[in-house]
Amino acid sequence: MPLIDYSDIAKIEAPIRPHVAYFLKQNLIEGIPDGLLALIAPIVAYWVYSIIFHIIDVYQLLEAYRIHPSEEQLSLNKVTFAVVIRDVIFQHIIQSITGFVMYKIDPTPVSGYENAQLWDIRHLLPSYIPTTFIYIGYWYIFSLLKCIVAFIIIDTWQFFLHKLMHQNKYLYRKFHSRHHQLYVPYAFGALFNNPVEGFLLDTIGAGIAAIVTQLSPRESVFLFTFSTLKTVDDHCGYSLPWDLFQRIFPNNSIYHDIHHQRFGIKYNFSQPFFTFWDSLFGTTYHGIDAYREKQKEITIEKYRQFLKERKEKATAKTK
Repeated sequence: MPLIDYSDIAKIEAPIRPHVAYFLKQNLIEGIPDGLLALIAPIVAYWVYSIIFHIIDVYQLLEAYRIHPSEEQLSLNKVTFAVVIRDVIFQHIIQSITGFVMYKIDPTPVSGYENAQLWDIRHLLPSYIPTTFIYIGYWYIFSLLKCIVAFIIIDTWQFFLHKLMHQNKYLYRKFHSRHHQLYVPYAFGALFNNPVEGFLLDTIGAGIAAIVTQLSPRESVFLFTFSTLKTVDDHCGYSLPWDLFQRIFPNNSIYHDIHHQRFGIKYNFSQPFFTFWDSLFGTTYHGIDAYREKQKEITIEKYRQFLKERKEKATAKTK
């Protein structure tokens, strides 16, 4: 599909308002309604992205960028890999059931009215504003702005609920402490939560954001999938210089890793996108740069040891 359909531009600039004729909106993937794709895509993204990082872990492909040495993942974490996988599957089941119920409630998406709306906007705005700009704004920029607002809503919901679960001893012990059994986060553990917390924090939070911003099913596909990828990346256990998630957003794998450490558990509550709520409430850990450098030194030392051991193994095999 082209970025701009110039036949639509001609209708928008025509002297007569385009006729409105409603028809079912075309799905992004033929045969799969966009509303169902908004349920499927985030789950597929979660497992695919997590598997990529798992392969990197198993085959030690990016040891130079680990936040923690690999042995710490085994020695410090208080829950097994199998339990993490089991709980994530259970959360995805709850998430899917909730989403399917909402999908059945939501009206069927229709199209056929957009050019008429664009014609109205065109005739309200000054003539020196190009029609192509109005078209791009309507179809793309407005959707992007809605998603950014949704990001902020998700951040707001998760910050206050997350902070409450740390401040209230009962809530922490009963629900949130489960996630903190991972002192050394890894990708599969991004949604390792108590089911109640997972439902409230992730499923309900993203749902509220989509409802408040009135996202279309297709926009919801983007929001839910992007949020899922970002959450996995925050728990991946690597500080990667080329990772766009980690470069664009101040809330990244290092920022969230600090929250998983004993010394940082009362800091860095913000997740998954921005950090402004921590700044406003004074809960930002101010030694982030020092922590990053310290972990980098540990990683480099371990990486040199890793290279030395690999060389020794290769030499032994040759002999």
